[in-house]
Amino acid sequence: MTRSLRFLYIFLFLAILLVLGLWSLRSFVGFSTSRETTVLNGHWTKAVETHYDEEFPIKRLGTNLWAALDYKLFNEGRPGVILGKDQWLYTDEEFDAVANSEQNEADNLAIIQGVRDTLKKQGTQLVLAIVPAKTRLYPEHVGDNTPAALHTDLYQQFHAQVNQAGILAPDLLAPLQGAKEKGQVFLRTDTHWTPMGAEVVAQQLGNVIAQQAPLNVEPQNFVTEAKSTEPYKGDLTNFLPLDPLFSNLLPKPDDLQQRSTNPADAGGESGDALFADNSVAVGLVGTSYSANPNWNFAGALKQALHADVVNYAEDGHGPILPMLKYLQTDAFKSSPPQVLIWEFPERYLPAHNDLTEFDPQWIAELKKARDPQQNLADNANNSKPPVRAQN
Repeated sequence: MTRSLRFLYIFLFLAILLVLGLWSLRSFVGFSTSRETTVLNGHWTKAVETHYDEEFPIKRLGTNLWAALDYKLFNEGRPGVILGKDQWLYTDEEFDAVANSEQNEADNLAIIQGVRDTLKKQGTQLVLAIVPAKTRLYPEHVGDNTPAALHTDLYQQFHAQVNQAGILAPDLLAPLQGAKEKGQVFLRTDTHWTPMGAEVVAQQLGNVIAQQAPLNVEPQNFVTEAKSTEPYKGDLTNFLPLDPLFSNLLPKPDDLQQRSTNPADAGGESGDALFADNSVAVGLVGTSYSANPNWNFAGALKQALHADVVNYAEDGHGPILPMLKYLQTDAFKSSPPQVLIWEFPERYLPAHNDLTEFDPQWIAELKKARDPQQNLADNANNSKPPVRAQN
């Protein structure tokens, strides 16, 4: 290479870097940080670096290109998603084996029973709403992907274990399977159920609670209003980083019709009496199946139960941590609900939970806390082998 060509090569290389650098500066239009993010504490610099790194064109090009190759050539996405047939996406948590699954399952079952007994001391009836896996409801779209043996009968075994412990846990699988003929109960590109699926579950819970744990409140009527249907990009598409260069390769967005539920007559005498009473009829603890308003699960429960529902669910923390946090709140200690619905996706039973934020002694006591009558029942069943999920 001659000297002039070498200089030309260096010039072109620097010119490309300069153009790409200037192009990436467009991402700072409208960029802002919180008041706590200042130059003095170094947080502002870190925020700028992170934002620039994410928006740098070469990185985006490489990410999009690599994702497109994985998607088209190997039918794979980033860790977190499993690609099924007919543009259906599944979370890999419903497929993967779990390390120490038997020990995790035993620990979580002990916590569930400890929660039941803690609630019982406060006069609260626990209703465990075990959410079936999406792969269990829509196995026809899984394709060649096969869940680990652990997940084969996990839902049925979970129910067997809690029923043996005397915990009220209505079957939600059969109603959801029956509702598939009327419409979609889980989103195609998302981890979660549709508003219709949430409504089916709420109606099943409402029927069981009315029969086995009736509420001692003045019935209140609620009305659910359906909004317009709009395209919805499910959370599982986040594991397919094809935007913006190959966005045409992404699965078609779901059609989501959101709903909202409100009291039918908030200004009547019954409404005044309700608001004058600080007692809580029904509480709801769970995951994003309950916390995310897109599914209107809490609203569907209000209509099915004819009672107000106080939602304590949290997004992104699984079912165990929000429940443990709730048990330590003043809201529970001062105004325990008559019934507490614990929404619990089946895949979290064998999962490990990081409980380091809680007092270890309290967790140990919670696992050992057993109702005397339940201890007698357990002693009577000692001769029976425990039901465990297969690995």
